[in-house]
Amino acid sequence: MPVVWHSDCLLHEPGGEVWLGVWEAGTEVPERATVLLEALTSAGAEIIPASAHDDAALLAVHDAALVEHLRTVWEGWEAAGYVAEHGRRRVVPYVFPTAGLLSGLPLRSPTALHGRVGRFCYDTMTLVGPGTWRAVRAAADTALTAADLVAGGARAAYALCRPPGHHAGPAGHGGSCYLNNAAIAAQALRRAGAERVAVVDLDAHHGNGTQAIFYGRGDVYVGSLHVDPGAGWFPHYVGYAGERGSGEGLHANRNLPLAPGTCDSAWLEAVDVVCEDVAAHGAEALVVSLGLDAAASDPESPLRVSADAYRQAAERIGLLGPAVAVQEGGYDLAAIGELVVAALGGLWAASP
Repeated sequence: MPVVWHSDCLLHEPGGEVWLGVWEAGTEVPERATVLLEALTSAGAEIIPASAHDDAALLAVHDAALVEHLRTVWEGWEAAGYVAEHGRRRVVPYVFPTAGLLSGLPLRSPTALHGRVGRFCYDTMTLVGPGTWRAVRAAADTALTAADLVAGGARAAYALCRPPGHHAGPAGHGGSCYLNNAAIAAQALRRAGAERVAVVDLDAHHGNGTQAIFYGRGDVYVGSLHVDPGAGWFPHYVGYAGERGSGEGLHANRNLPLAPGTCDSAWLEAVDVVCEDVAAHGAEALVVSLGLDAAASDPESPLRVSADAYRQAAERIGLLGPAVAVQEGGYDLAAIGELVVAALGGLWAASP
């Protein structure tokens, strides 16, 4: 199975995160990618270098202002003295233009960079450092290269993207995500000729960014099974079953919130619901947001899914058509190698 990789994905060093007001070690670390790469190489996967793509692929799903912010914010942060003079070694927002603040007034772009950051980043966990933009851009190129392979006839391809992307929406980023690699790949498949595309999100957390990008579109179905945000899990505000799309996208969005502690059988039942939707949608190509954090040992979610269930889920998805698998979450370094080999093995075996 072709595995697309770009070494620049290792350049993003968050240095931790601010969670509930306290700086602590984060789990979205470069070692996630090296563990996955080693496991796949050992399993015999073909490693293909990512190729550069034009920014038009990013701008097809993201506002230009977000892309430009991510491209320039670190250089601006350094130039303004936040690092040298104030000891702020990462870009962290501290004020957000919520409805409660604006109270119906127009959104402005603050003069101060530290005020402007919260316009684009919606949490305090998703920090920007000196290597972040290069890693983010490399991850997008990785997803696009995998989409090129599938559009060119490969039955499946895997994009080893880091940082992940499914929490990044049209105009904002968060949840350790910056640009939405899965959405970028899905749009690339549409541009390459697929009339209908489906995104299947297996990550333990709702892919709110992917949902937002395609919510009003009928040509891209988005199905997500994830821990119930109503039970107190990220992203808290979205990811509920009643969110079914709008306008032309009505019924092209499906959320299947799962109770904490959900194990293989119920998780696979949710996978089957999404697969039925994909078949009814008539998707000619798929994107799989392959989060490995639904696994029982993962520190970031309360789901209890096994490696065998990941393989079974991928087999069922693979039967539906050619697929681009895009790496999302998965934070147990001792387990993610086995999990990715199981999932991709199932996808590759079943893909037509």
